[in-house]
Amino acid sequence: MTSTPGSAGPTGAVTHPPSEPARRVRRFTRAERWAHRTTAGLLLLCVATAAALYVPQIAELVGRRALVVTVHEWAGILLPAPFLLGLASPAFRTDLRRLNRFGPHDRKWLRAVRRRDHRSGSRPAGKFNAGQKIYASWIAGAVLVMLATGLLMWFTHLTPLVWRTSATFVHDWLALAVGIVVAGHIGMALADPEARRGMRTGSVERVWARREHPLWLRDDPQDAPQDASDGGPEDQGG
Repeated sequence: MTSTPGSAGPTGAVTHPPSEPARRVRRFTRAERWAHRTTAGLLLLCVATAAALYVPQIAELVGRRALVVTVHEWAGILLPAPFLLGLASPAFRTDLRRLNRFGPHDRKWLRAVRRRDHRSGSRPAGKFNAGQKIYASWIAGAVLVMLATGLLMWFTHLTPLVWRTSATFVHDWLALAVGIVVAGHIGMALADPEARRGMRTGSVERVWARREHPLWLRDDPQDAPQDASDGGPEDQGG
């Protein structure tokens, strides 16, 4: 027995519409991503050239010490440039204010991290969590100290020997600390693909934002991010 079209009635197979892509929200403008990438590139160049100068095994492989020294010096001199240029972006300045603001929810986030508490709601965070704020502040301070001590080491004729000796000691040990902290930052980024995607494309999934940074979407109505798809308006600058 054959059936005619429509004879199956309500018992026929239901065709579901294709699932909608996850809704995304803008997290970073192009100017912010440019500043981050350029700073990261210069910082990694400083770390790599420092390793080539101070680790004998790497120095033997690289050679050309004078060139490595020159690259290291100029990478360090240019390190603050992306930050200074980024100040021209309103979005960059807004996020800078967020990074400089430490509230009660940040202290709660740190307590949860110390207790290794992963329960939902135990780690409240705005657009940036407390760990990101501390990292940004520490790196900013370290860069200023590295720049100052590096200049004392570069222009040897301007300062007494004791100043240069002290600057060398601080510069070398702080460089080691920076390398360790940056390695930790990279490791955490590798463990969070959506965070990396946000820095790469400018947008993140709304579900991720609500889970990782719930206060960002809930308590910032004046700066609430707009829905966007990859390559959409959020990628056009800032």
